[in-house]
Amino acid sequence: MISDEEFEAERTKLINKRDELRARIDKIEADYREGLDADSEERAQQLENAEVLEGIAKAASEELQRIDKVLEEMG
Repeated sequence: MISDEEFEAERTKLINKRDELRARIDKIEADYREGLDADSEERAQQLENAEVLEGIAKAASEELQRIDKVLEEMG
């Protein structure tokens, strides 16, 4: 059995990670809202980066769901 202090430390760690993931997802969404650059070279780079960002956003969302579920179970 874990102590109250350990429980609260773990809960705080999960909350901080959750907030970090939400901020990361918000930043990616903001980047998407900015649209593509008019310069074709820059636009090509943005399109390449979009695939990577999509993967990062997906992984962050999945981890966020897991953390939310654990926090819910913790009460």
